[in-house]
Amino acid sequence: MKPNRLSTWLGCLAAALFCCANLPAAESALDLDPNMKLKPENTDGLKYLIPAEKPLRLSGFCWYDTDHVYRRLPLRPDGKLSRGVETLAWNTAGGQVAFRSDTGRIVLKVRMRSNSVMYHMAQTGTAGFDLYAGAPGKQRFFGVTRFPAGAKEYTARLFQGERRMRDFTINFPLYAGVDQVFIGVDADAKVEAPPAWEDARPIVIYGTSITQGGCASRPGMAYTSQLSRRLNRPVINLGFSGNGRGEPEVAAEIAKIENPACFILDYEANIHQAKRMRDTLTPFIGILRKSHPDVPILILTKIRYAYEGRDLERGNDLPRPKSVQAIQSEERSAFEKLSREDADLHFLSGDDLLGADFDECSVDGVHPTDLGFYRMAEKLEPVIRELLKR
Repeated sequence: MKPNRLSTWLGCLAAALFCCANLPAAESALDLDPNMKLKPENTDGLKYLIPAEKPLRLSGFCWYDTDHVYRRLPLRPDGKLSRGVETLAWNTAGGQVAFRSDTGRIVLKVRMRSNSVMYHMAQTGTAGFDLYAGAPGKQRFFGVTRFPAGAKEYTARLFQGERRMRDFTINFPLYAGVDQVFIGVDADAKVEAPPAWEDARPIVIYGTSITQGGCASRPGMAYTSQLSRRLNRPVINLGFSGNGRGEPEVAAEIAKIENPACFILDYEANIHQAKRMRDTLTPFIGILRKSHPDVPILILTKIRYAYEGRDLERGNDLPRPKSVQAIQSEERSAFEKLSREDADLHFLSGDDLLGADFDECSVDGVHPTDLGFYRMAEKLEPVIRELLKR
């Protein structure tokens, strides 16, 4: 390059760098929208409650009274759990704490055991708590914790309103571990036990990421949480994301749950081979039956994925993929064989749980949005009510 051209080029480069250096830093909606800004929460004048202490009612953690940790399986299981199940058991999906109070504020102080940011799921769902208020059957969403992405500790307000007695239910995060949580209420607030469950016997649901709640926008929208509100019963969420594989070691721990109302087996989505379903389903049911010979068990096949309906000529009426048909054939076969001697074994196809436009009900083609979970709960509620009548 000739000297005069070089000097011209260097001059242009210097001018460009000067201009770039003086450009304002890029701003985001979090900076520009006052409704999205996080502000320090005022905690003056609050007293703090612990979820496991009376008169509060903690549910969703069947081994809490023994282990005193927010964990969905025991700390010391009899058999060796897979690494995936062992890790995911610390995720607090399905945990709830309920109470009555005339507080005008609810503020949570939270220390997380884990909090991983996921590419396809809101932090309010993975690591947030949400709040419902109202009498059983009339509960309405009131608030969700707001905090910086990936935060391991945070203080966040869930409720602010007029002082009068209300029934409150707080749902735990779906995809994070919780080390400690303190519930701040007005220092002079009355705190009482919540209304009784319609039936305290738990509905136990074993499954996959869809059961665990991926990808609900907040914990109360997971289909297990919706069922708990609709039925006014405890629902134990034993969904293990990517790791609902029907292992006998997991079945043995589930069988220890005392006085269950029913079991729902929703783990097909993590079984990718027909042989695997053939090898696991009958033994899994057998382990449950040894401890609970008369409790209803529902075998639930998986929901439709979005790609299963993308035929623009024919619409959303395509048959399930052959691999899915083979796995579901094994489920149906096991059911038909076992039900000849087991009148409390039931079967439900998940084909229609999301409705005809099922391709509109997911985040990524697989995991439901809040709309998808709402439709699942809507379809499952009458089925479960019928089972519980038995």
